[in-house]
Amino acid sequence: MGMTMTQKILAAHAGLDEVTAGQLIRADLDMVLGNDITTPVAIREFEKAGFDGIFDREKISMVMDHFTPNKDIKSAEQCMQCRTFARKFDVENFYDVGRMGIEHALLPEQGIVKAGDCIIGADSHTCTYGALGAFSTGVGSTDMAVGMATGQAWFKVPEALKFNLTGELSENVSGKDVILHIIGMIGVDGALYKSMEFTGEGVASLSMDDRLCIANMAIEAGGKNGIFPVDETTIKYMEGRVKGEWKAFEADPDAVYAAEYTVDLSALRPTVSFPHLPENTKTIDEIRAMEDIPIQQVVIGSCTNGRLEDMELAAKILKGRQIARDVRAIIIPATQQVYKECIARGYLDIFIDAGCVVSTPTCGPCLGGHMGILAEGERCVATTNRNFVGRMGHVKSEVYLASPAVAASSAVAGKIAGPEDL
Repeated sequence: MGMTMTQKILAAHAGLDEVTAGQLIRADLDMVLGNDITTPVAIREFEKAGFDGIFDREKISMVMDHFTPNKDIKSAEQCMQCRTFARKFDVENFYDVGRMGIEHALLPEQGIVKAGDCIIGADSHTCTYGALGAFSTGVGSTDMAVGMATGQAWFKVPEALKFNLTGELSENVSGKDVILHIIGMIGVDGALYKSMEFTGEGVASLSMDDRLCIANMAIEAGGKNGIFPVDETTIKYMEGRVKGEWKAFEADPDAVYAAEYTVDLSALRPTVSFPHLPENTKTIDEIRAMEDIPIQQVVIGSCTNGRLEDMELAAKILKGRQIARDVRAIIIPATQQVYKECIARGYLDIFIDAGCVVSTPTCGPCLGGHMGILAEGERCVATTNRNFVGRMGHVKSEVYLASPAVAASSAVAGKIAGPEDL
């Protein structure tokens, strides 16, 4: 029986010729990731278990990004605990204030993850790295602790869903619209513990930033992971960037899928996810037929949409325009490199002249941490990945998920709007 991309990677890392859906395996890890919220829990479990060493100082990454720069005493102590552990064991990939970025933008950028890798991270959006043709998935902090010590993890081999992408995206439609459309189509549990494998001629038209965004939100459909084939775009991205050798895995022609879907990229429209689930989607055309939805805040950033193409799209729309009077617009480049490139290209001038604030890289408002908490009754259009009740602040606030194009347009309009409405 043929295997999917994900199954081939897992088989290789388990030292097996083949695996089948539902099989329990123990696989070797190429990277173990944690952040300033999840790593302290892992450290406590690591110490409780009596571990006295890590399996490989080059294969552990700790990124201080969620509540940093530290928002309060507790977050400061969490980061101190991570720093102490990293220094004790000489963890190579430790990223702190001034060097850090949002973890799932930073690791691909720095070449720490690559095609063919098997990666776990104590953060649900670790599935991002499937954009590079890797198997990557989120785990709990206990699994992170064991992974740091042993370099291994247990997995149940997932079934797979096949998404055949055709056509090309239209102007001002991006990877965010693709994944919101898919989640709206299959639901937040439509890929529960399944691999979301993206294939078809339409993949070639997607940039790496598009793919990273799409893979990032596989978890919002319940997916175990999201994964793209390794093609010229992948190879060009990895050249001169990744550390060590990489390997491309291809699905067998007779691979078995639980279901298959076709998505015509050319037919997609800017899409918005309404409160309080990512599956609650409407196109910008459907929104225009509704009563106006005034907003009080816009956030452009996060591990989903804080990359350079996202900044470029926002700058294109905001150039020469002003943020609506009653809107607070917060822009967060996902890494220091993205921040510097925004400066070099003049994007920061555009953002500030439009009335935005620009933050150092941080997850910040995405999870209701800091840098943009919502009050009761406030609405926010955000390029983040979740819009659950209370996600960004008060339980009676609302978060609308959208692309950078829609978020920037909404900031100008003072209501949910697309570029065509300005």
